[in-house]
Amino acid sequence: MLISWKNPSVTNEYNIVDYGAKGDGVTVNTKIINEVIVKCSAAGGGIVLIPAGTFISGTVLLQSDVNLQLSAGAILKGSTDTADYLPLKDSRQWREGYKHYGLVLAINAKNISITGQGQINGNGTHFMYGIDKPHNSGDFERKYTRQGENFMKQGDRFEDGPVSYSHRPGYMINFEHCENIQLLNIYIYDSPEWTVRISDCEQAKVSGITIDNNVLIPNSDGINCSNSRNVSISDCNISTGDDAIIVNGFSDQRFDPKKDHSIPDNTVTGNKTDMAEYITVTNCVLSSRSACIRVGDGEHPIRNLIFSNIVMHASNRGIGIFSRHNAQIENVIFSNIIMKTRLFSGHWWGKGEPIHISAVKDYSADVNAGKVKNIRFIDIIADAETGIVINGSAGSVIENIILERVTLTVHRGKHSDTYGGNFDLRPAFPPDSALFKHDIPGLYAQHVKNLTLSGMEINWGNGLPQFFTNGIEVHHFNGLTIENTTSRPAFNTSGLAAIKLKSGSGERLLNNIAANGSIKLIKEK
Repeated sequence: MLISWKNPSVTNEYNIVDYGAKGDGVTVNTKIINEVIVKCSAAGGGIVLIPAGTFISGTVLLQSDVNLQLSAGAILKGSTDTADYLPLKDSRQWREGYKHYGLVLAINAKNISITGQGQINGNGTHFMYGIDKPHNSGDFERKYTRQGENFMKQGDRFEDGPVSYSHRPGYMINFEHCENIQLLNIYIYDSPEWTVRISDCEQAKVSGITIDNNVLIPNSDGINCSNSRNVSISDCNISTGDDAIIVNGFSDQRFDPKKDHSIPDNTVTGNKTDMAEYITVTNCVLSSRSACIRVGDGEHPIRNLIFSNIVMHASNRGIGIFSRHNAQIENVIFSNIIMKTRLFSGHWWGKGEPIHISAVKDYSADVNAGKVKNIRFIDIIADAETGIVINGSAGSVIENIILERVTLTVHRGKHSDTYGGNFDLRPAFPPDSALFKHDIPGLYAQHVKNLTLSGMEINWGNGLPQFFTNGIEVHHFNGLTIENTTSRPAFNTSGLAAIKLKSGSGERLLNNIAANGSIKLIKEK
């Protein structure tokens, strides 16, 4: 439950037009909007109203006790000139081509909200080059893939993006070290970078919003919860060119920034526990060129999350859990989810997995993955172009994973031959473990402890490539329960099985069905 407003009796309303703002789609209103917000906050808080019209602006700095309200027909639209955005004077969040804050920023603010029936437009497509200039980076080596040097060749044009850019504003709506945030009902369009970032915050409610991004834009994530607590996300429709909803353990404090006098000090308010926790996501429709839901990465622990009643469509990955920075991820439930995933062309992380869990080293050999444990998937229906991957490592065994009533159907896709037959664990080190050739079972798991598959069903479509193999395949396990499952290999070929186990102990197999009379079990030492 959200904290009450500091002064709920305040009903002051400040219409930005009354102070000289112009909604003509041409005039840059940054200075006026910020002056009105300061005036409203200083008077004890209230509503800063953006009426119908198109109001161009650079960075809007939201202050405590202010509700930025967009009327029906109102558009707050990002300027096409990065000089209109507040510059970053240190390297806290610098990315390639990103040295400014985005359109809306709040730091150390309390009791703030963005509401209404209007639109916030990031103007992100303006900063992109276009489909003929693809975005790429050196996070994999082609020689390790199934396709070798023909895999995503340099200079090729990729219809699915991502496209490149030379510069762009930063996180579009950015809350840092804030308390009691509400983001309700608005329509958010065309972000140039991450769309909504909730970082090191305490108490946030996001409900009823639509995020509609250009899916060719890299890093145009939907809602990113970084090292925050007590966050609820509900009834949202999100379509993005990168992860749709993210929970990670990254914190601004890791940068040890130089003092920036243009913004408040970032250590006063917000989450002080160094823990990302107590987050719920429900009743959402998601689409992504990366993962619809991404949990993990970052130096702080992540725990106690619930994701329920979600539909995922036209996505690269459905659910991804990633441990890379020696921080624990635990106590996460995914339930009542329907998803459809596929392979995309271009430099997107993921290869169509409906569920992906990995705990491996990051780019540096000195960084060990943290523990992943106590994760449950219940009542999942997945239509995909590849299998489920649970990839632990010898130093980071994945523990206590339950898949209960999960139905997976694997089909051939448009890019199965040109992108399929590979595991994608990026970011990962060394390069031969980042993106590499691997046969594809319906479910593959390795370095797991106490894995339970209950009531699972694996189905295969027609015309699949030969790199698809066993129904269920588990290596390096300690404690494994497979019960009441129905599975078969992709092909009725000698050496393939409904269930294949290797290098493990403590298995319990109960009441499983090998469909079409296929070999039920192969166990190798």
